Amino acid sequence: MLIAEVSERYGLSQDTLRYYERVGLIPHVNRNKNGIRDYTEEDLRWVEFIKCMRGVSLPIESLIEYVRLFQLGDDTVEARQQLLHEQRQALAARMAEMQVVLDRLDDKIARYDQTIGKRERTLNRP
Repeated sequence: MLIAEVSERYGLSQDTLRYYERVGLIPHVNRNKNGIRDYTEEDLRWVEFIKCMRGVSLPIESLIEYVRLFQLGDDTVEARQQLLHEQRQALAARMAEMQVVLDRLDDKIARYDQTIGKRERTLNRP
C-alpha cells in the first residue's frame, strides 16, 4: 500500500508517517523498485498501534523503546510488558485527573443551566 493510501486510511499526514518511520516507530518499510514506500499488512498493524497509542498521548519515546525492544525478540518480553504496565498506570492517572476536570465542568454547566432556567421562568411570567 502506498503512503498516500496509508495516510488516507489512518488519517495521518504523509509527513507524520515518514517521521514515525524515521524515529523507529514503524520498523523498516519496504520500498518498491522505484524507491516508493510499499506498506505491508505488518506495517499497517504498526501504524494502527502507534496511532492508537498516540491518540491517548503516550510518549513517543516510550513507543520508540517498545518497538526497539520488540525488534530485539522474545528475550525482551518482560521488559515490553513492564513498559506497557508503566504506560497504563500513567494513562489511568491522567484519566483520573481528566475525570476531576469533567466533573467540575459538569457542575459549572449545571449552575449556568439553573441560572438561565430561573431567568427564563422570570421572563415567562404573565
